Amino acid sequence: MDLLEIGERIAHLRCIRNVSAREMSFSVGLSANHINKMENGKAIPSLATLFDICDYLKISPKDFFDTENNDPNQVSEMVNDYKRLDSDAQANVAGIIKELARDSR
Repeated sequence: MDLLEIGERIAHLRCIRNVSAREMSFSVGLSANHINKMENGKAIPSLATLFDICDYLKISPKDFFDTENNDPNQVSEMVNDYKRLDSDAQANVAGIIKELARDSR
């Protein structure tokens, strides 16, 4: 993942949470200008800052770098709901997901 991709990922994850750069900047202790520079690929977050951003967005660093996962919070909620189902319901959900994934190719 290059510098621009990191910035785009920060912006994407921030936007799906419906949070402004300014709002996020207050919570992670940076200026809104610095957040904008990171999102535009003009500054790179330190490792500590990236961890702070992940904490703020309530995702893991692994989720941050998993660019195939467009909404890590939603996936996490779905997995938690799935775990509460009995085995028959889990099998039904798994079948539906496989069918939808096959149709989306």
